[in-house]
Amino acid sequence: MNISEATSLPTVLVVDDETRSQDAIRRTLEEDFKVLTASSAEEARILMERREPAVILCDQRMPGMTGVQFLKEVRERWPDVVRIIISGYTDTEDIIAGINDAGIYQYVLKPWMPDHLLDSVRGAVEARVLQLDMHRLDLELRTSTSVLRARTAEKQTLLKATFDFERIIRVAGSPMDGICELAARVARYDLSVLVLGESGSGKELLARAMHYASPRAERVFVMENCGAISDSLLESELFGHKRGSFTGAYEDHIGIFQRADGGTVFLDEIGDTSFAFQVKLLRVLQEGEIRPVGGTRPIPINVRVIAATHRDLEQEVQAGRFRQDLYYRLAGMTLTMPPLRERPGDIVPIAEALLAQASQELRMPARSFASDAMASLITYPWPGNIRELRNEIYRAVALTLNENMEISAQAFSSKVLQGQPGMAANGDGVAGMQGMANMNGMRQTGTLQERLEVIEAAILKETLLRLRWNKTHAAKELGLSRVGLRNKMVRLGLEKK
Repeated sequence: MNISEATSLPTVLVVDDETRSQDAIRRTLEEDFKVLTASSAEEARILMERREPAVILCDQRMPGMTGVQFLKEVRERWPDVVRIIISGYTDTEDIIAGINDAGIYQYVLKPWMPDHLLDSVRGAVEARVLQLDMHRLDLELRTSTSVLRARTAEKQTLLKATFDFERIIRVAGSPMDGICELAARVARYDLSVLVLGESGSGKELLARAMHYASPRAERVFVMENCGAISDSLLESELFGHKRGSFTGAYEDHIGIFQRADGGTVFLDEIGDTSFAFQVKLLRVLQEGEIRPVGGTRPIPINVRVIAATHRDLEQEVQAGRFRQDLYYRLAGMTLTMPPLRERPGDIVPIAEALLAQASQELRMPARSFASDAMASLITYPWPGNIRELRNEIYRAVALTLNENMEISAQAFSSKVLQGQPGMAANGDGVAGMQGMANMNGMRQTGTLQERLEVIEAAILKETLLRLRWNKTHAAKELGLSRVGLRNKMVRLGLEKK
């Protein structure tokens, strides 16, 4: 690891001959990583000789040589760099054939999703850190077995503290209290658990907390996003494959279930799997053994499965899209994560924790929220839940350069500012006005005058928040006198106290 990696964001090198692809990947990763780009293998070599990246993302189709060919070279010259290949479906066989030779950590199919790509790179960085840790620990093992034991115990203690239920941020009386209490009780027993909830609501965090509160805490926690890859690759990734089982399978591959033996496997987005794969997974759960692709002998495994999905699996079962027997096998206990809009009291402490984290990671001075910013955060319904809240706060920190270090509402995107997801910035049209009238659950019944007052209040509130309660500017924008604006604010109960 370079000295610079210990003091700055991890470096990711993107090798792609298409500028648009480079820009798209950079925008996805730049909040969490230092992104370098190269348009050819030759340009990438020059950059890597100057500074070794933590991860290299390489497109399969490049002029002169394929991505797999270049990553074989990278493996020989820079073995500690984690290698990820990006490819279309037509290149699958070529990539599988070169996975082992090139030591490819993962490959991402086009068109890739930003969240999946970001998770893949984060996992790659974690894998690099673990790999370097293993090298260091191996050296310590040669000199002192006691040192290794101490380090392992120290890391285990840190993991348990990091993913403790108490670290799931919430206020007293939050709907999360009951979820965490029930999850903590279930964690002690080897029951399969199904976690339901919208994307970004924290299902993975709850699953990790259950693992580290269970008797399996000393063993590994491994996750896989089942909706991100095809059936054949998912089967190979989970159950492994034998050498020669398909084109390019030059070596045996140990699957996640076998690697996690004694630990916990977290299967995210289980509701997105095909019917055919569900049959294979059910057999594994029922028999407690896996059969690698191309294998002839079953391998016994001992894992706890925690599955998660944003879908309503009971409806999926009724619609014939999900096997009923697999549903009951997974749902030994069902936990439902409430969306952020149903736990509004938690928005403030979560936002403040994310603000501190963002300031630290972006190397910015400590920040605080202005009152108008906090009002906007509380007003917005957060359809993307905590993941969307995190993105907005990181964006706001990057855009705020004022001297008093306060995050104002103006640093948020227009949809947050106006309190409605996906609403046009100017709020024009009937849909826009209805959206504004729905803020904070404002009613859409009553006389025409009462409904118009609701919409009028919403427009005034949005304008005042956006202009930081500058009445002179608000009156000018709305075509009112300052006195007229003041009278409307008093009449509609918007006078700022």
